[in-house]
Amino acid sequence: MEMLGELVVSLLIVAGGGFTLVGSIGLVKLPDLVTRLHAPTKATTAGVGGVLLASMLYALLRGELSAHELLITLFLFLTAPVTAHFLAKAYLHRHADRVQGLPPVCSEHRWTAFDEAAAEGPDSSREETPPASPRV
Repeated sequence: MEMLGELVVSLLIVAGGGFTLVGSIGLVKLPDLVTRLHAPTKATTAGVGGVLLASMLYALLRGELSAHELLITLFLFLTAPVTAHFLAKAYLHRHADRVQGLPPVCSEHRWTAFDEAAAEGPDSSREETPPASPRV
């Protein structure tokens, strides 16, 4: 039974390392921020999660209970999507020319998407556009 546990721990470490390697290569090789953002948020998060899961399983096999890895995993899975969202929103605000082909905003509050009129300021000479009707 101990041999099987060590084998599972080893496979989780190798799989986690593989995911982390793919995410790191994607971070270096992909052309712009939006595509580069996908690599570390998906692959690297899965890689670190696999290594932390292997560490938790190893501690459990030794008869110990380690909550450190569980807290690190929870923190990682909560903060990585939020960080990626903020980076993507900042990119959209800095590169307004790239948002022209995006679908219309589906909220009357308009805080979920880039709004050119709001970016130009309240004294903009543009007329207000009515909010888009929600999709069904």
